[in-house]
Amino acid sequence: MNFPEHLRYTKEHEWVRVDGGVGTIGITDYAQGELGDIVFVELPSKGTKLEQGKTFGTIEAVKAVSELYSPVAGVVLEINKSVQETPEIVNKEPYEGGWMIKVKIDNPSEIDALLSVEAYKKLVGK
Repeated sequence: MNFPEHLRYTKEHEWVRVDGGVGTIGITDYAQGELGDIVFVELPSKGTKLEQGKTFGTIEAVKAVSELYSPVAGVVLEINKSVQETPEIVNKEPYEGGWMIKVKIDNPSEIDALLSVEAYKKLVGK
């Protein structure tokens, strides 16, 4: 199981990578493993305003449907169309090709409230 050190995590199993004022968001390797084979991902439109901790879409696997929660507040700048066209990429590359959205972060201090890699590993018992 992969837990990149440079990311921040939510208790709902999303991750965010911050580059300047932009956050790239996806689900963790742990989450995709728990879901199983991912068959559909519903994402918001570009320009959608997100609130920290609120849902921004859904992810559907063969055995479950889960909501996606935004780690930060902001405006959607970009959607990963590859995830919508070939959702199984999330199973193969949750941190690389399987990212979901890029967001212009409203309040960078929200990052501090997210889990570090150590705290996330403890949450999932690893």
